[in-house]
Amino acid sequence: MPENEPWDYTLYLPNDPRAVTVCRRTLRAILTMHDLAGLAETAELLATELVSNAVRHTKGPAALRVRRSREGLVWIGAWDTDPAPPEPPVPLGQALESEEGRGLGLVTACAQHWGWQPSARFGDRGKYVWCELGVA
Repeated sequence: MPENEPWDYTLYLPNDPRAVTVCRRTLRAILTMHDLAGLAETAELLATELVSNAVRHTKGPAALRVRRSREGLVWIGAWDTDPAPPEPPVPLGQALESEEGRGLGLVTACAQHWGWQPSARFGDRGKYVWCELGVA
């Protein structure tokens, strides 16, 4: 596949804490296959935070989506069944001292952009929380 060709993967997940490990390993494999292994460490951290929130705070299924745009951005997103917006990120300095609430603070610090939008999958209303990384 040419370097600038877009691609898109979706991994559907049960509501199971082990899904986070499956996501990290799957994401690393995808990035490695597309010669983007240099992004893997940061991408895994971001995916871990997004998927952990989806699994921890909802009772339904979830999904991890990873895609690359023609412009060279890698988007990582997690869908869950809670349609409510995510809590605002805690500033990273405060979050490092807390056991809870660090997720979106880390996403804010490590990603170029992040956001959320209402979305539906599996016939359920929910939300999609995403972030993007530039490919250097």
